[in-house]
Amino acid sequence: MRHYLTICCLFLALSCSCTDNAKEKLQPDNGGNGGGNGGQQTETVSWHQRAWETYGAIERLYGISSGATAGFYNENYPKGNGDLSASYLWPYDGYVSALAPLNKLGYDVKYRNKVQGFEAYWRSSGAVAVGGYGSQTDGRNGGGDRFYDDNSIVGLDLVEAYNQLGDAAYLTRCSRIVQFLSSGEDDTFGGGLWWCEGLRNKPGNGDSNKPACANGYAQWFLLSYYDICPESEKVGVLAFAKRLYAWEYATLRDPSDNVYWNDKGADGNIHPTKWTYNSGAMIAAGVRLYAITKEKHYLDEAKATADGAYNYFVRGRNGIPLCYPLNDPWFTIKLVKAYIELAPHYSACTRYIETFIADLERAWKNARQENGLFYEDWSGKNPNPSRDKSLLMQDAVLESLGTIALYKGEKK
Repeated sequence: MRHYLTICCLFLALSCSCTDNAKEKLQPDNGGNGGGNGGQQTETVSWHQRAWETYGAIERLYGISSGATAGFYNENYPKGNGDLSASYLWPYDGYVSALAPLNKLGYDVKYRNKVQGFEAYWRSSGAVAVGGYGSQTDGRNGGGDRFYDDNSIVGLDLVEAYNQLGDAAYLTRCSRIVQFLSSGEDDTFGGGLWWCEGLRNKPGNGDSNKPACANGYAQWFLLSYYDICPESEKVGVLAFAKRLYAWEYATLRDPSDNVYWNDKGADGNIHPTKWTYNSGAMIAAGVRLYAITKEKHYLDEAKATADGAYNYFVRGRNGIPLCYPLNDPWFTIKLVKAYIELAPHYSACTRYIETFIADLERAWKNARQENGLFYEDWSGKNPNPSRDKSLLMQDAVLESLGTIALYKGEKK
């Protein structure tokens, strides 16, 4: 789905095996309180302490301490022969997203420094003469392709950093991202953003598409930025987000369940794979559009997708009566964060979140290795050495632990 095109293929293959049509409509086996003990919690869980332990493992095993990329992180542990000198932007951004809850909880995770690290991925121009964040860095300069979804996710992190740290420089950087996103919108298929600036409207190229990720995350970012952007930008930012929402809702929503398909290719074909985070972005966008406009249909649409996503993605797997997909946990935490945004308006989200908390408890007990890192498969039953070593898989656990600590109202 992203800048690693080979990983895209692997993701798709795993999705086919993990999203079959046999859905078990069961209640969580543990009442959302943990794994395998009939709902009887035998220990007091401190999610923030678990997050702190996981942070330590990631720093120890992935952190780069010397050379031009000191302060950044390796793509994999152990580092592979073909790995770059520092991770791609996506895993780095995933790590910054995961550090935000820890910083909010009061832990010293060098959060400001890590947010500043985004600037080493910045490119002043590319296929278009607009600045944007590139997919890789040598520690000082951005390189690689520039993706619209990557830039939106960086934007979300910059909004969060502004809310926590109050640095006005983050507002300027968000404004730059809006300009870059605008360069990816055109009238092909009636609107929407392309995935990558260098792959716009190239029929016959399977990576040339207008995907749910780029459009959904642009909305989530724009509507988050709207709350803090200068008054002079508000009308344009909101109009842009509403255009993208209308396009994605009309083009990529499966009307049978209100869950979102992956993309519309440059050849005009819809690619129907469904990922948790794509629906999550649209849920969050709907909640925020409702808050801004007071138009109730946005909230109703968010609720419909929340129900549809839970019913589509949550089912019995590997002997677990009810759980989220056992692959790509970074995608799933984004859906759950959208549920948290919707929860004040929709009580069903409490159950959806508790199911995830049960998964996270199970991961801590069954998928945590001796070195403190986690398997991608949170049941712990199917280790996958080629993917378990990815920084992104560890980002997902860290962000999940910190997010649930905040959701539970924990304090350091």
